[in-house]
Amino acid sequence: MQIYFLCTGNSCRSQIAEGLAHKYFPDWTIASAGIESHGLNPLAVKTMAEKNIDISMNKSKLIDPNYLNSSDLVITLCGDARDRCPAVPTSVKKIHWGFTDPALTKGTEAERLNIFREVRDGIEVKIRQLRDIE
Repeated sequence: MQIYFLCTGNSCRSQIAEGLAHKYFPDWTIASAGIESHGLNPLAVKTMAEKNIDISMNKSKLIDPNYLNSSDLVITLCGDARDRCPAVPTSVKKIHWGFTDPALTKGTEAERLNIFREVRDGIEVKIRQLRDIE
């Protein structure tokens, strides 16, 4: 199974999804990308480390059309990516999981980390449900 997680900047949500999917599906080919490249958010790295998942060496990447078109499943994690994602062949299943962008939250670091955790945990629930798609 080849899966592609997409969001706007490939800095938080899609990186979190990629890291979690690697944990739950080590035999799958998994990648993430963005419509734009915003760099890896340090709070995403920190909240994933709480789950013993190291995404610190990940890079923010733009969508690779070849990978996109050869994927079995494309999952968009925000409305922007859903709306701006390049067309995929009918052989590629495309689903949308809408999550708030934790990078846009305001407040103290502790408050922002709580939002990142909520998004991470919501994505983890969805990742675990992917077994039904396989």
